[in-house]
Amino acid sequence: MKKNVIIIGAAGRDFHNFNTFFRGKEQYNVVAFTAAQIPDIDGRKYPKELAGSLYPDGIPIYAEEELPQLIKTLKTDICVFAYSDVPYPRVMGVSAIVNAAGADFWLLGTKDTMIKSTKPVIAIGATRTGCGKSQTSRKVIEILVEMGLKPVAIRHPMPYGDLVKQRVQRFATVEDLKKHECTIEEMEEYEPHVVTKRNVIYAGVDYEAILREAEKDPDGCDVIIWDGGNNDFPFYVPDLTIGVVDPLRPNAEVSYYPGEVVARIADVICINKIDSASLDDINTVRRNIAKINPKAVVVDAVSYLTVDKPELIRNKRVLVVEDGPTLTHGEMKIGAATVAALKYGAAELVNPRPYTVGKLSYTFQKYPDIGVLLPAMGYGEEQVKDLEKTIANTPCDAVVIGTPMDLGRIIHIKQPTVKVGYELQEIGSPNLKSILAEFVSTHKLL
Repeated sequence: MKKNVIIIGAAGRDFHNFNTFFRGKEQYNVVAFTAAQIPDIDGRKYPKELAGSLYPDGIPIYAEEELPQLIKTLKTDICVFAYSDVPYPRVMGVSAIVNAAGADFWLLGTKDTMIKSTKPVIAIGATRTGCGKSQTSRKVIEILVEMGLKPVAIRHPMPYGDLVKQRVQRFATVEDLKKHECTIEEMEEYEPHVVTKRNVIYAGVDYEAILREAEKDPDGCDVIIWDGGNNDFPFYVPDLTIGVVDPLRPNAEVSYYPGEVVARIADVICINKIDSASLDDINTVRRNIAKINPKAVVVDAVSYLTVDKPELIRNKRVLVVEDGPTLTHGEMKIGAATVAALKYGAAELVNPRPYTVGKLSYTFQKYPDIGVLLPAMGYGEEQVKDLEKTIANTPCDAVVIGTPMDLGRIIHIKQPTVKVGYELQEIGSPNLKSILAEFVSTHKLL
């Protein structure tokens, strides 16, 4: 009997699970995707061009709120949970909804969803959004380039536009960001690779097709860098897995899905932000790691800040703008720009709530615990315009920007701006350089 399936997702892992496990299998009939976390991605279809011959009409995408009724009306047998950075009670709450409606609840694991590469793979993941995974990926790339190797990065998916056009995307220049109509969230991840590190990065929807293109990149490819998103585990079979944990959110490494999976499979665990966290919280993280993954090599690190115009902060009323996902489903109350504003003596952090418009107002309603700062939300043209208006409306002396991309390149900011950057710096040993040297030797890459 053919089983009817709903995949519960957020335009990332859900599509990957379909492509790797369900596409082409006649014993399953995927009747719908549901969407959460990201605004305005429900109400469209996973297109027939990507869904395969068994789905000539594509697959509809609904809001997750409709799940109980969808299970009944679509005669669903199985629901597959397929998105990340979710606390365990939330995961089991969805499972209760699914089971109560009569369907089975699945979580697909590594064996059925990882793709094997012809190149060595270094996978970087994290236990939560905002741990410092992206800066760790950039550090790994920097070290490999200094060794004389050509790494090619592949980023966890963020396909919020035309999925057929986004099947395989290659980013080598800033112009490629515009060509692929990237959202702010996408630019935050891709831009540092192509601008700062002069490195190629791939992304998209079909991650086997993406991998095969990356392996034969025209600029060369010695090693694949999996730059994971949220706290998801890799899409590719890794030869070395580096997991990043955050002592500012102790115990998240054992209470969020699938972050604990990352912590358990990691060969190396990087404890980041040890300069900002308390000793008690750092030790809590160390104990948790020792309990669930005692064989992991532990690297201590900090996120060091760079501030281009600190004189615009001191004794001034500033609006702090931070990376959006870190503040929303990442649940962080501060980011790099907040730390910089406090460090350099801002007179006041201006609360943007009274000045928000449109979708930015909705963001604060949905995530009421965001601190005194503004998330750089920009999943679509309307949201980008709302961000620009909100910044313009906010009375402040300067805007302190902690996003990894050049926000002033896509919106007009009338106030003076301060750009805050952050990079990974290991403390003591072991460190990534020694670990990667051993990896390069083992795989005979030089």
